Amino acid sequence: MQAQLPFDSREPQISRLSDLQPKQSADCFVLLANKEKAKTRDGKPYYRVTLRDAKRATTSMIWSDSTFFLECDTTWQSGQFYKVRGRYQETDFGPQFDLEKIRPVESGDEAQGFRTGDLVPATRFNVEEMFTELISIASQQITEVPLRALVIGLLMEHQHDIRQIAAASKNHHAFTGGFLEHVLSVTRLAMQFADKYADYYPDMHPPLSKSLVAAGAILHDIGKIHELKYAPSGSTYTAAGRLVGHIFIGRDMIRDKAHSIPDLNPETLLRLEHIIISHQSLPEWGSPIPPSTPEALLVAEADNLDAKFHELAAALMIPPTPGEEFTTRDNPLRRSIFRGLADNGSAQSPSKVQAKPE
Repeated sequence: MQAQLPFDSREPQISRLSDLQPKQSADCFVLLANKEKAKTRDGKPYYRVTLRDAKRATTSMIWSDSTFFLECDTTWQSGQFYKVRGRYQETDFGPQFDLEKIRPVESGDEAQGFRTGDLVPATRFNVEEMFTELISIASQQITEVPLRALVIGLLMEHQHDIRQIAAASKNHHAFTGGFLEHVLSVTRLAMQFADKYADYYPDMHPPLSKSLVAAGAILHDIGKIHELKYAPSGSTYTAAGRLVGHIFIGRDMIRDKAHSIPDLNPETLLRLEHIIISHQSLPEWGSPIPPSTPEALLVAEADNLDAKFHELAAALMIPPTPGEEFTTRDNPLRRSIFRGLADNGSAQSPSKVQAKPE
């Protein structure tokens, strides 16, 4: 079979998948992140295979008449690393890799540059520093001592998972350490909102609680610890995640922890529970009720903004092709993001724009 032919060292040199330009052929080390079987309109089976490194994911279509189909069907495994040869393409359906050869990585591949860390998406920030900052925010911003004990207690009990898991199985922050990156970002943003609106509306009854904003932001996604099963190649949903979901799992985790803190104010607990179950705002997004307290509204808006901006930024972090004014629609937002006008002689680049006279 073609898939079993040896790689000839005289042919394309090894490159990073994320460094390839459109129509470039190369050998690459990749992670087989996903293998999805489907059928054409004629009823013929095919596979949509996701090959990726830490910075780029591509699709390879394995049709029923392909020399790779039987091997894909019987031996290729999601979560495994492979050496591939092929051609990188930019299409209307997103990045594509046209396979020519493929084999599992071998022990000698490290000498050629194979490193698992280069192929697994992960947060670009220091995990220990992020976790320390999250504990610091809880310690300094949550002035109600029992509420602070609840939040820090949950963080410390689940610190291993908090440092490691992704924030989602796909879409936003779906990589190792993505959960912590997202939670910290939401917490920072929510506290900025709280500082602004506490000063802006000092006459609310009751006043805005910065303690509850901090607690709710830190714990808004805590149920994902049990909703998702972590794997470096990509997280998958647990049975509890599919049948219950992280919103109610998180609410139950908070209630269980509250049993060990008898002096926690019942209304404080109720308001915290409300933040958790309303943080996705709409039933179609997963929340059974909308945010109905100031603190819940701020956490929900911070969560939505951070997730959406990450999805937009990720689309713009993909290197553009020459003259590309918009990204493709192959992103979680399902929209083309404007990069800027192409330099076709009719538009000035920022460096050519004349300064306004004094």
